[in-house]
Amino acid sequence: MPSPLVLIMGVAGSGKSTIGRSLAADLGWTYHEADDFHSAANKVKMGRGFPLDDTDRAPWLAAIRAAMDASRAAGQPAVFTCSALKARYREVLLAGLPGVTLVHLTGDRTLLLARLSGRQGHYMKPAMLDSQLAALEAPPGALTLDISQPPETLVAAIKARLKPET
Repeated sequence: MPSPLVLIMGVAGSGKSTIGRSLAADLGWTYHEADDFHSAANKVKMGRGFPLDDTDRAPWLAAIRAAMDASRAAGQPAVFTCSALKARYREVLLAGLPGVTLVHLTGDRTLLLARLSGRQGHYMKPAMLDSQLAALEAPPGALTLDISQPPETLVAAIKARLKPET
C-alpha cells in the first residue's frame, strides 16, 4: 500500500496551514506548506492585490506535485496544503496518484474575511478573497469540513477518515 498523503484545500483564510500543521504533528508526518512553493514574483503579485492567473500557477502546482511524488516515492506519509480552487488544478496535483485524502475546508465569507483581516505580514490580502470564492469549484468526493468548528474537531475528523490507513 502506498504511503498516505493528505491534501488540504480551500480559499485563503480557511485554516489550511493551521489544520495541516496540527494534523501532521499529531500523526508524526511531514508537513508541506503550499505558500513555500510560490515564486517570489507570485508573492509580490498577490501582495499587491493581484490574483494569480493560470500561467503564474502552473510552476507552483508542478512544484507541489513533484513534492507529493517525492514523498510517495520515499514512502513518507505527508500533509500538503494548497488552495487547489479549480478542478484542473486538482487534476495536476492528483492525477495518477492514488490514495490521496482530499480535505476541503469551507466557511462563510464573513468568517473568512475576519480571519484574513486579522493576519499580520501575509502576502494574501483580504481584498483577494472574493476572486478566490468566485474561482472555487467544490471538489466532489472530498472530506468537506466547516471551519466554524474548532481546529481540534477538524483534525479529529480528518484522522477519523484516515483511520484505516494510519
